[in-house]
Amino acid sequence: MSFELIPEDLQMYCNNHSSQENDVLKNLNRHTNANILQPRMISGHFQGRFLSMISCMIKPKYILEIGTYTGYSAICLAEGLQENGKLFTVDVNPENEDLVNEYIEKAGMNTKIRHIIGDAYQIIRTLNHPFDLVFIDADKPNYERYYDLVMEIIPSGAFILLDNVLWSGKVLNEKALEKDKDTKILHHLNQKITADNRVENILLPLRDGLMLVRKL
Repeated sequence: MSFELIPEDLQMYCNNHSSQENDVLKNLNRHTNANILQPRMISGHFQGRFLSMISCMIKPKYILEIGTYTGYSAICLAEGLQENGKLFTVDVNPENEDLVNEYIEKAGMNTKIRHIIGDAYQIIRTLNHPFDLVFIDADKPNYERYYDLVMEIIPSGAFILLDNVLWSGKVLNEKALEKDKDTKILHHLNQKITADNRVENILLPLRDGLMLVRKL
């Protein structure tokens, strides 16, 4: 189904009145849309600037990203790292590994971003760092597992961002809630987070829905 949170012309106005992506990100965005399957998965200019702004506000020492895709969001998030900070981005799919590493290098982020291929649920347990910021944008059936695991390891005051939690508006569609597994998973997780007394949260109607969570 087609789903737009706001009219296209108003979204374009927002885009035009937001800081622009740099040339490296612009080229990565263009390359992804021209050459990679499911380019809608890329964060893109508007969401990318939001991720960068949030990171710059938090000034994290360590960031964890679950789901790399072509590396656009990792580069955006790394813009807010403290000096000598590190972002760990984990993806199970090696298909885009060369592209990701190429653009990490072009962005001058070689020392700031570590790209890891493998099962995130297993790898996260080996990363012994107090993550200040976590971005979850991976396989939807495991979102709740990732959330629960991350909540165990992050300190109080840390933030979690979860992408695609509106799922093209399907979370409001009764038929989708009955028949579509991913829709049910995301709706249940939205409810779970809202009822979780360990956190405070806000669901932002930005792009396909971003849940921002702070551990108390």
